Amino acid sequence: MSTGTTAHAVRRRKLLTLTATSAALAVLALPATATAATTPQGREGSAYPITVDGGHAFPESVAADSRYVYTGSIDDGTVYRGRVGARTLEPFLPGGQDGRTQATGIKIDGNRLLVAGAFTGRFFIYSDAGKLVSSYTVPDTGEKTLVNDAAVAPDGDVYITDSFRPVVYRIPAAEVHAPATDGHRTLKVAYRLPDYVAGQSNGNGITTAPDGKSLIIGYWYSGALYRLTLATGEVRKVSAPALTSADGITRQGNTLYIARSVNNEVATVRLSDHNTRATVSSERTYPGADTTTGVAVSGSRLLVTDSQMDTYLYGTPLTSPTFTLESLPLH
Repeated sequence: MSTGTTAHAVRRRKLLTLTATSAALAVLALPATATAATTPQGREGSAYPITVDGGHAFPESVAADSRYVYTGSIDDGTVYRGRVGARTLEPFLPGGQDGRTQATGIKIDGNRLLVAGAFTGRFFIYSDAGKLVSSYTVPDTGEKTLVNDAAVAPDGDVYITDSFRPVVYRIPAAEVHAPATDGHRTLKVAYRLPDYVAGQSNGNGITTAPDGKSLIIGYWYSGALYRLTLATGEVRKVSAPALTSADGITRQGNTLYIARSVNNEVATVRLSDHNTRATVSSERTYPGADTTTGVAVSGSRLLVTDSQMDTYLYGTPLTSPTFTLESLPLH
């Protein structure tokens, strides 16, 4: 990154070495992208950018509730926040604080903010006031790790994907909402996943199914969707077209919105037949889409990250010195 410091450059070179051999998070070959969107901002039906106020933001994920929108930096772990409807997100949790040097999947669970720590193998739980509640590390097995994304089940338990390890971790609701402590814990494996390909980014986006009794997990490399039944641990491949580069996933009713990073688009997918089948109803892109790795629903809007992940992973020139999310009409 042309505006980076020496420390950032060294850290990125180390990460480039890792990703070149593992093809993590993304992208054997990323397409050229357009300049940042300049759609007028005044109309409810129009798209507009939301600026992320950080020179090293590289926003990988996005989450929203009725009050705030959050995103996090894969480059330095900064978490950004802004009021719903704001046109700028500002630093909320400084990068490096609490050992959080990278941030991928971000989720909101009531008054808790959940932050995945990517290649560091870390996971963090914060109060909505920004106080660290607890932190976690993957088991020390010697395997590569990419703690990528999380979903909150109806009972409050949190489930977390690891794109390099064929497992799903679980944090019980009681720990998520416990009083803040200085304790550091090890993530516990709850389930094992099939069809992982060594050296590729596999299980990535994760969300609950409409029945609340299962999870839907997207695989980045193969583009397959899987249904994991929580009560039994059964994992079944969903009958659906392959959505390669499937990254972040969010759900509204029986509709999944899937960010497809290399494709620079968001696929709208309908679940049916007890979540065993899925059909693609639309594939949306927009001017300025730049490696769309994260997606969230906020009211009548769809929020999508312009992560510029190609620059982060491979050092290609920045598409824009300004990092953005895109706010699109939901329909």
